[in-house]
Amino acid sequence: MYYVYLLKSIKTGKHYIGCTSDLRRRFAEHNNGKSFYTKDKRPWELRYYEAFYSQEDAFSREKQLKKNKSGYRELKRRLEKSLK
Repeated sequence: MYYVYLLKSIKTGKHYIGCTSDLRRRFAEHNNGKSFYTKDKRPWELRYYEAFYSQEDAFSREKQLKKNKSGYRELKRRLEKSLK
């Protein structure tokens, strides 16, 4: 399985979108400062994830959410209360 996930920084309130084959390990890496891009905004909360059988599908969805503003806006609308 492959996962696309959305984290929220408790410190800054900012969101981070990522993709991994091991969600528990990757989440721990974010909170342990082992991820260059997220270590300054720790601690993180896992707010949302999607599971895919195909790595290609997961990376495509991650790209859609990161690069396409309408994809991220649609997700924010669906998860309005969860992302606050």
